[in-house]
Amino acid sequence: MLGLIITVIVIGLIAGALARLVVPGKQDMSIGMTILIGVIGSFVGGFLGYLLFHKDGDDGFLQPAGILGSFIGAIIVLLLWIRFSGRRSITG
Repeated sequence: MLGLIITVIVIGLIAGALARLVVPGKQDMSIGMTILIGVIGSFVGGFLGYLLFHKDGDDGFLQPAGILGSFIGAIIVLLLWIRFSGRRSITG
């Protein structure tokens, strides 16, 4: 169980960091937030993979397609984060 948690954190860090490298612009977030973006992206990528291909993790936890899905999911989550977390100003 501890190995699974560490693996999820490491994959989340890698997916989140790669997503931050690919998405243009400056993202002001900590390493913890990068890991969180990557972990949430892993779930999003896994869900989208299941919806598209109707397969799940029966073949094991670490698969190349799963890591690619984590990266794509992290990009989606990061773009949504940038879109919806912007500062709003009141003009009037």
